[in-house]
Amino acid sequence: MKKIINTNKSPAPIGPYNQAILKENMLFISGQIALDPISMKLNNETIEEETNQVMLNLKHILKEAKMDFSNVVKTSIFLSDMDLFKDVNDIYGKYVKYGNEPARETIAVKTLPMNVNVEISMIAII
Repeated sequence: MKKIINTNKSPAPIGPYNQAILKENMLFISGQIALDPISMKLNNETIEEETNQVMLNLKHILKEAKMDFSNVVKTSIFLSDMDLFKDVNDIYGKYVKYGNEPARETIAVKTLPMNVNVEISMIAII
């Protein structure tokens, strides 16, 4: 049995998907971009603001599932340009606890939804 996880504190899906799916003890979070959940407008003036909004969106989804970043076991980061890696990594690192970092990959892609610079998805375990 799977449970759909959605919260109004993160942006509503803009396609045929859910924010997250809880299956037994595993939470699969869809890729999040820097959409403000209230205005549904991008918060992407700087890469730091953009990454922070993405991480806040992920944080609220985790919270809705009664989890936090300490439950995350796998992160996938998609960047529009690998030159953004350091700035994204610096913001990302403020959310994950040192010594409890999840496994991760960072991939540069040609284009992301709404032409954003960063999209992040996660897998967490209760």
